[in-house]
Amino acid sequence: MALVNEHYLKLKAGYLFPEIGRRVKAFTEANPQAKVIRLGIGDVTCPLPPAIIKAFQDAVEEMATEKSFMGYGPEQGYEFLINTIIEKSYQPLGVELKASEVFISDGSKCDCANILDIFALENVVAIGDPVYPVYNDTNVMIGRTGEANEQGYYKGLVYLPCTEANGFNPAFPDQEVDIIYLCFPNNPTGAVATREQLKGWVDYALQHNAVIFFDAAYEAFITDPTIPHSIYEIEGAKKCAIEFRSFSKTAGFTGVRCALTVVPEELTAHTAAGEPIQLNKLWNRRQSTKFNGVSYPVQKAAAAVYSDEGWPQVKEIIDYYMENARIIRTGLAEAGITVYGGVNAPYIWLKTPNTMSSWEFFDKLLTECNVVGTPGSGFGPSGEGFFRLSAFCNRDNVIEAVERIKRNLK
Repeated sequence: MALVNEHYLKLKAGYLFPEIGRRVKAFTEANPQAKVIRLGIGDVTCPLPPAIIKAFQDAVEEMATEKSFMGYGPEQGYEFLINTIIEKSYQPLGVELKASEVFISDGSKCDCANILDIFALENVVAIGDPVYPVYNDTNVMIGRTGEANEQGYYKGLVYLPCTEANGFNPAFPDQEVDIIYLCFPNNPTGAVATREQLKGWVDYALQHNAVIFFDAAYEAFITDPTIPHSIYEIEGAKKCAIEFRSFSKTAGFTGVRCALTVVPEELTAHTAAGEPIQLNKLWNRRQSTKFNGVSYPVQKAAAAVYSDEGWPQVKEIIDYYMENARIIRTGLAEAGITVYGGVNAPYIWLKTPNTMSSWEFFDKLLTECNVVGTPGSGFGPSGEGFFRLSAFCNRDNVIEAVERIKRNLK
């Protein structure tokens, strides 16, 4: 008799975004005339820039002849992309990395989950609240937790509330933890961490022999020059942190799939007997066994992101989305709504009006404004009473959505 992984059954509710999709589908089928504007899931809308498309097409053409055809590539990624990332993205920050420390993958969502393969279940894990659901749910799936309580907190995880009172930057855990998820610029709140705040987390991790999982998927959207783009800008971080980055939102690769994870060689964890083990070697072994690498044309396209032609084109699209964020933030504030984020991140985190619940506000926006957003409670109990809007949308639709919201909330 085949048995299921019963830890999946602890996930009482459906994953957040499929539930949003279900509700939107039901509404549009019942109201086919409605023009629904989607500011919810955060998928990009701008096409890939010309320099990236050319590199992509050229690489595909290489696959058409025996002389230039590429088969299996290195599971860790091609050196041409890894070296480009180090030179163009990290060295300008004053961060020096070895090629062996950068691993190319098909998505930071995958890596944030798969990284758990190399850590023991006995580790105590701390995550923010609200938080990107993947952090929470994948720890449930592998069996690290007990059941969820009435609030939605799972026994065995340490939750770090991110609230208005603390500027959506969590306080240090009040108990010993081994792994800490941090996401800055934050999804969903749009909050960022200062250099001093990140130094506090690095110091904490070094003091407690903990490992930080630092999700920097939105670092390219930082506009404040004083805000770090990488945790490795903080002294000592290579001894305590793994960093995840993605091309999905930065360069519009949501449908192309490419990301990277940095695992410094000096970062170690321990066996039960206390022996230090290089996490870089374990992650390399994991990827070599369970992953066949990102396709050659995709990696050539990713390298073009940093080319002399590519980066200005990519930056123009990033600026476009950030102008969308400004329009949303300003418009909602004019409507009397309390808003956060949208300055160094493409997400706007708003307080639901009139003490409405997150899902009540979702339904109101959908049915009265025909606008889709993301209920804050879907990111964790501390997200209740808040709502996330995404700047990844066509400009005309953003302007229209803001006007609809302003009209209906008067």
